Amino acid sequence: MERFIVPSKPIVTKDKRRALNGHSSFILWFTGLPCSGKSTLANTMEERLFRAGIRTYVLDGDNIRTGLNRDLGFSREDREENIRRIGEVARLFVDAGVVVLTAFVSPYRKDREMVRGLVEEGEFIEVYVKCPLEVCERRDVKGMYEKARKGIIKQFTGIDDPYEEPENPEIVVETDRLSVEQCVEAIWDYLRRNKKLVL
Repeated sequence: MERFIVPSKPIVTKDKRRALNGHSSFILWFTGLPCSGKSTLANTMEERLFRAGIRTYVLDGDNIRTGLNRDLGFSREDREENIRRIGEVARLFVDAGVVVLTAFVSPYRKDREMVRGLVEEGEFIEVYVKCPLEVCERRDVKGMYEKARKGIIKQFTGIDDPYEEPENPEIVVETDRLSVEQCVEAIWDYLRRNKKLVL
């Protein structure tokens, strides 16, 4: 069937959408252990960008799994498919001229690199939300780590499923040492220094 698929060429291009919006578009991909602070940072960063007149959207792990990816579990294969789908959705947002912020554990390096390969160079910015496992466990208001350690939850990242740290992320923020505001400022500074928001 694939040989019968011929993608249409748009009249309105990514560059034209960016020009209309008045800024560039890219993926800010927040990755890290559960409870490291990914969603908090993504949403706070979105607010900062929004106040600056940047068109944004946040894709969050739990929210996506209640809709688009509600048919997926937590096996390695399902995790890979989860990230593949998110990557394709994020790519569409970039094409639409929007800055998309994603908050997913995304534990495997090859899956994150797969998403990087979906967009043009410079359009995927990996933000490693670094935090020691013991701190993440203390922050866990849902009790997920405790359930994982008791064997109630299987294949939980950081307990009985691995998390592969990024080898060359664009940004590293250590949420056990820095406040949310300091982390957001570090990300903002990266975007400013690298001229990511200008056309």
